[in-house]
Amino acid sequence: MWYVYFLKCSDNTYYTGCTSNLDERIKRHGQGQVKYTRERLPVELITYTAFSDRNKAYNFEKYLKSGSGIAFRNKRLV
Repeated sequence: MWYVYFLKCSDNTYYTGCTSNLDERIKRHGQGQVKYTRERLPVELITYTAFSDRNKAYNFEKYLKSGSGIAFRNKRLV
């Protein structure tokens, strides 16, 4: 499975990511091993969506980082 996920950072920004190992990726965020979230700890997992297809997951992540995707995230997902 592939996961697209949202983290809420301590500065009230959001991080959107995609991974095949959600638990390990969240752990890496919490340990400060991810550049964007390193100085925004602690982070909180808000939501995630699971996909069986890698390309669909990455396409959804790309959409969520676009202007209309950010609006969708703010209205429907967080």
